[in-house]
Amino acid sequence: MDHEHTAHAHTGHTDAAQPGATWAFAVQATLHCLTGCAIGEVLGMVIGTALGWGNLPTTVLAIVLAFVFGYSLTLRGALKGGLDFRAAVRVALAADTLSIAVMELIDNGVIVLWPDAMDAELADLLFWASLAISLAIAFVVTVPVNKWMIGRGKGHAVVHQHHAH
Repeated sequence: MDHEHTAHAHTGHTDAAQPGATWAFAVQATLHCLTGCAIGEVLGMVIGTALGWGNLPTTVLAIVLAFVFGYSLTLRGALKGGLDFRAAVRVALAADTLSIAVMELIDNGVIVLWPDAMDAELADLLFWASLAISLAIAFVVTVPVNKWMIGRGKGHAVVHQHHAH
């Protein structure tokens, strides 16, 4: 890897050997993931529902956008951290793929299993309540996944390594 790192202000992390192998850092990483997933998920559901699309194309759009926004947030941070674009893409893919996949699986699984949630319209409380609760459940399930990955030097530990220079 021949990417260059630039000096930058570094706050919010410790410099211990495995600084992220804590529940607090796992929660922080999962909140980061949740932000991207929620933006993409809500945008996809709103677009698909507003256009009168069926459940499958709306769900596919929401999942695709969740990955796009999830990766984009990490990509932005990695680029700000001094990585070139290719290295930043590799970091984003390594940091977020499993986390976003788990979050999307749980989130969409809850909505599919929730009676009438798949047929709710934008004006329905059920649409927003099921979406919010499904994302909250996905967050709770994804935190231990991120903690496990960070403890192994994977996931957001990879992002942290590039912020620690």
